[in-house]
Amino acid sequence: MTKDKGFNLESLVSKLVESCADNLAVNLVEGHDLPDKMSVEKVLDLLLAIVFPGYAHGKAISPASLPYFFGDLLARVRAELTNQVERALAYDCRQRRETDVACRACDRAKAAVDILLGKLPELRQILKGDVKASFERDPAAESLDVILFCYPGLEAVATQRLAHVLYKCSIPIIPRMWTERAHSRTGVDIHPGATIGKRFFIDHGTGVVVGESTIIGDNVSLYQGVTLGALSPIKGQSLRHSKRHPTIEDDVIVYAGATILGGETVVGRGSVIGGSVWLTESVPPGSSVILDMRDFVVTKKAGESVRR
Repeated sequence: MTKDKGFNLESLVSKLVESCADNLAVNLVEGHDLPDKMSVEKVLDLLLAIVFPGYAHGKAISPASLPYFFGDLLARVRAELTNQVERALAYDCRQRRETDVACRACDRAKAAVDILLGKLPELRQILKGDVKASFERDPAAESLDVILFCYPGLEAVATQRLAHVLYKCSIPIIPRMWTERAHSRTGVDIHPGATIGKRFFIDHGTGVVVGESTIIGDNVSLYQGVTLGALSPIKGQSLRHSKRHPTIEDDVIVYAGATILGGETVVGRGSVIGGSVWLTESVPPGSSVILDMRDFVVTKKAGESVRR
């Protein structure tokens, strides 16, 4: 150890080592291998290349080369993702102090990865619907190519749909790593646990938040700054595994800056939620919820207006 004037390296190292003694989660010692962040993100890139061949991969692909393209990427994903999922499961089991860790983690990892890969054809069909919905609902969309190359909402939704499969298989850590990568790149924060229907469209995307137990039906559109969140997050871990985020039924539009909270809150089919609305109770199908000039929420249904 060397000492510079005014700086004691030995003392600083000693204090840092001492700060690790409490075994809190801000330090990881004793060789417990968590998933490797770079590898997990690389696998995600390969999966996106599979679901959007030619767009996410950056290389021209001919129809004749598709079998080789898919075969190569699937083999690489299966090997590396299984390894990373094994790490996540083994670490999770150690944290829970469960026994017989290695065998069960290995078996569960292979099964979960094979389930995800087996769903890729279905996910591609669903994502085709998302792309088509984006084009049909956005007059600024010049082509499908622009949506696939440029729209942050599509990247966030595609990532979440992949992560959701692993989430449903009870795989820890990795689904959240994927959606948080999408969050950092797109500004769209969708928890991997959220259930999202077909033909989903997020316009602009920046600031959209969709919580873990949110249920979203088919043909739903969200604009920037929308929050589908929990009503009482201050209760923290006591709410874990509960239905604490809203349900958005089919054919709903939620405009910019709207906040919809609570696990019992249901936005009925075909409703329109106006910009900047704060909603914590259910509204029936076909409603329009807006802010009038005096900032009161008005719900219109069957020709009626209800001031709240």
